[in-house]
Amino acid sequence: MSRNFVDTYKLKGLRKKLSEELAAKGNFDYSLINIFANLPRHFFLDSAFAEKAYQDQAFPIGEGQTISQPYTVAYQTMLLEVKPGDKILEIGTGSGYQAAILASLGAKVYSVERVQKLSDEAKKVLQHLKLMVKQYVGDGTLGLPKHAPFDKIIVTAAAPIVPETLLAQLQVGGYLVIPVGDKETQEMRRIIKTSESTYKTQTFDTFRFVPLIGEEGW
Repeated sequence: MSRNFVDTYKLKGLRKKLSEELAAKGNFDYSLINIFANLPRHFFLDSAFAEKAYQDQAFPIGEGQTISQPYTVAYQTMLLEVKPGDKILEIGTGSGYQAAILASLGAKVYSVERVQKLSDEAKKVLQHLKLMVKQYVGDGTLGLPKHAPFDKIIVTAAAPIVPETLLAQLQVGGYLVIPVGDKETQEMRRIIKTSESTYKTQTFDTFRFVPLIGEEGW
């Protein structure tokens, strides 16, 4: 993949416009909108997409995967209610854009990607931006039991069910944000762990993600 790590005034202007569009579309915190205004999304895409990077839509990143629509990234991030120092597990590194948003909010991010090539590409961008994200390659549906428990868990692919393994790795009081449904459309859920064995589930809007592949996925 050809990367463009040059950030021009034109691209900064397009990025500011995108952040304003997001602010108008959703009830997002200023701190989150500010990150979208400053984080170069075109770094996470092939250089051929540089000018298109600030459209509010998903784009292919290879290996049958996509970089999520900025609105979707903002929406999931909002539901996580990220606080500085939160230990967050991300399932599906993909381009690394969502991990970069979380790290920019001051979270300690652990990210799992099943495709080595995508993980390697994301690492280049995150290192260039000097963002600390601990990356792992493997079956994301199994989480990272060695590093559990986590304050928050975010799943960036469509799950047929809520993986029990991920619930088990969540801190009491923690949130799991995950799109659940079939391969066409999913409803966004936020699951709050209220005790070691009880959970509260909240259901939000519908979205469309690529399938979550793995032992507890498709």
